[in-house]
Amino acid sequence: MKQHTPLVSLLSVLSLVCGQAIAAVSAEQANTLKTTLTPMGAEKAGNADGSIPAWTGGLTRDVPGAKFGDVPADPFPGERPLLQITAKNAAQYADKLSEGTRALLQQYPDSFHLDVYPTHRSAAAPDWTYANTLKNASDCQLTENGLSVQGCYGGVPFPIPANGSEVIWNFLLRTEAESIEHGYRNMIGNSDGSRTLASRGVENWQYPYYYKGGNAQSWPGQYVLLRFLTSEPPFKAGESLVTHDSIDAASPRQAWQYLVGQRRVRRAPTVGYDTPDFVASGANYFDEVHGFIGHPDRYQWKLIGKKEMYIPYNLNAFHAAKPDEVYTEKTLNSDKMRWELHRVWEVEATVAPGKRHAVPKRRFYIDEDSWTVSLVDGYDAQGKLWRVTQALPFVVPAIPAVVVKPVVIYNLQAKTYSVVQGLNGETYKVVARKPENFFTGNAVASGSVR
Repeated sequence: MKQHTPLVSLLSVLSLVCGQAIAAVSAEQANTLKTTLTPMGAEKAGNADGSIPAWTGGLTRDVPGAKFGDVPADPFPGERPLLQITAKNAAQYADKLSEGTRALLQQYPDSFHLDVYPTHRSAAAPDWTYANTLKNASDCQLTENGLSVQGCYGGVPFPIPANGSEVIWNFLLRTEAESIEHGYRNMIGNSDGSRTLASRGVENWQYPYYYKGGNAQSWPGQYVLLRFLTSEPPFKAGESLVTHDSIDAASPRQAWQYLVGQRRVRRAPTVGYDTPDFVASGANYFDEVHGFIGHPDRYQWKLIGKKEMYIPYNLNAFHAAKPDEVYTEKTLNSDKMRWELHRVWEVEATVAPGKRHAVPKRRFYIDEDSWTVSLVDGYDAQGKLWRVTQALPFVVPAIPAVVVKPVVIYNLQAKTYSVVQGLNGETYKVVARKPENFFTGNAVASGSVR
């Protein structure tokens, strides 16, 4: 049974009355970000039985011990699971499990389980991001019928959301560093239990929405720049891609691809939405990266409410493990995963009129503290559960933030899984902001020559 707070109930009623017109909140509502809500809009208090603690500021200090790049390998050493959820006892916890999680327990009873650890509300953000979030609460508005925003910058755009469009924009504009660099491995778990390395390389991500010193008036609307260079397997070495994502509803993404065989750069207009992701050998769709990436215009976004759920969280130790320790036959190694109880926003996405998508219905569960996607259930045209995405978030005190890069997408029908941007055996670094001409087609051409 869903657990709706009075705040969510009020917002749901207002959303039904006014629809997409609700955006900025009153000064009185915004001030709750200083009292009952965290500076990012989550409920500051814990839950009734204390299994979700109160938020006390998140993890902002450096953590001693091993690291992979700027990421602590184990911020909570020595902790043991509080309980284990298996196919045998899943019914006891069904109200806190997504349909996709229950389906994985049923389909893989011998390999998939949930080790539930103590909940740590480790999400945080820089102080200047908190200040911008408070300003956004009164200034930020949806435009283009929810397909764009205005008056937002450098923080959560809608910390007190009134509808599903505002929640998904909170995810798209979630807290990030100005610039990061990390290695990645895209791994495929095949139906016969074998594994395939789809690609490996280095990615650079830059977030103009979070450039320090900027403001809503000077920000041109680009919120993420990506450039990656593939190094493995050998036949893909040298492949590269650059993408620019923008709030511009008329031109939300621009992409350029370097083709090694042709030794030229070409525009790549199909890199997005439900085009099979060639970086992952087509095992997932482009917009399944990070749980969801790209523009929200293919869907209508309905806010269901808020509830308590078991979700993957604080997976630093998982990402610090060796690849062979986490990539097992049918699923990721459940013994290495960490699940915690958190409050999440539930949003249902259905294909918008006049649009199409291979996954016509999705249900998103988005963490209230970090605004990162936690879980996604995807349904086929017959309404049958088909694809189950688990985001694998980790805490980076150097930002500070809880961030999502790797995700795993389980195809229940094909009995395969795809790990996108896996960090196992790689590093993740917060780096100085790069000149924006680093993220151009010409730069891809010069950097991809081998």
